[in-house]
Amino acid sequence: MPDPQRLAALRDEIAIVGVGESDYSQDYALARRGERYSDAYGYAATAFRRALDDCGLTRDDIDGLIAGPATASERLGEVLGMDVRWADQADAVQAVLKAAIAIHAGVAECVALVYGNDQRTAGTAYGGRDAMGGERHLAYTYYAPWGLTSQGALYALLANRYQAVTGLTERELGQVAVAQRAFARLNPNAVMRGPLHIDDYLSAPYICEPLRLYDYCLVNDGGVALIVTTAERAARLGRPAVLLSGIGRADHNRDATSLRPRLVDFYRPAQRTAAEQVYTMAGAGPSDVDVLQIYDSFSVHVPLALEGFGFCPQGGAGELLADGALGPGGRLPVNTAGGHLSGSYMQGWGHQAECVRQLRGEAGERQIPHARTAQYVSDVAGKVTSLIYRRADA
Repeated sequence: MPDPQRLAALRDEIAIVGVGESDYSQDYALARRGERYSDAYGYAATAFRRALDDCGLTRDDIDGLIAGPATASERLGEVLGMDVRWADQADAVQAVLKAAIAIHAGVAECVALVYGNDQRTAGTAYGGRDAMGGERHLAYTYYAPWGLTSQGALYALLANRYQAVTGLTERELGQVAVAQRAFARLNPNAVMRGPLHIDDYLSAPYICEPLRLYDYCLVNDGGVALIVTTAERAARLGRPAVLLSGIGRADHNRDATSLRPRLVDFYRPAQRTAAEQVYTMAGAGPSDVDVLQIYDSFSVHVPLALEGFGFCPQGGAGELLADGALGPGGRLPVNTAGGHLSGSYMQGWGHQAECVRQLRGEAGERQIPHARTAQYVSDVAGKVTSLIYRRADA
């Protein structure tokens, strides 16, 4: 069982002091024309350089490196010109957790979390028999006996069941895509910035019913980097810093390679456990969250997270969506850079950068006024994780 006292010792001790991202919109345009700009390591290097510039540190100040899953940490360190004493490999949310634990344990003091992915120009397969290495690597390919060899098929089945149980309508689900596109239109670096109205959503074709074109995430190239250090060192930098205040994690592993956790429970038991942990550690609750970022490879992630983490009653997400609460000017801004559906699909890494920018008041036209607390939520293959960030001066 998690130890609340040990977790409490981590609260506000770790700070994100630098963020950097590549030029998603520009690079997407190049990819559509068949003009390859870079590879995964090149995008990672661009983001890393910008993150260093953002916080005023140099490569020599970095003694830890965590590489995203599309690059190897050994090679990435070489490309970035680093000789760190501690390195690891992780996805977005696990990278933040591992960096926090490493710094707290004294293994490192300043860790770069760096992600690069050329998934569009490389033609990465996210569906089919050979999706990213097949069943040796991805749990969703275990669903092949049911003919479900893509994530889209899995989430379509989940969405069907969820609609049947809760009464969520297609129009209500469509408001997820509409709200995120409205934020993307305020983000000059977003990939999709054209207008999207609910009628546009409803007239789009099904990809796998009931999921339509705009329920699916983008596939684009890019890179993201975060510089993480101690709160004490962050204060000495004299620059805006964002503190990690809460951590929640709960896996739903029983029958993980069957359909039960998705279709029967909607991962709610794991969500409730992770929610209790993250809110207790942060000394906060859903009503304290100013900005919410939800992992959204598909739109249906959003209503599940809203209910699972207590932002609305179970079965109440549809009403929240219909009210326009999630978009610009709404009472619960979600995925304020456009999310994976319209902003950029950086597999959760961009969500961390957006949390930081919102809390530092640097999000431009999409800035949420007086943002002091941001939460990130992800549920992927039954692994539910949440982070709560807050301004250092909040």
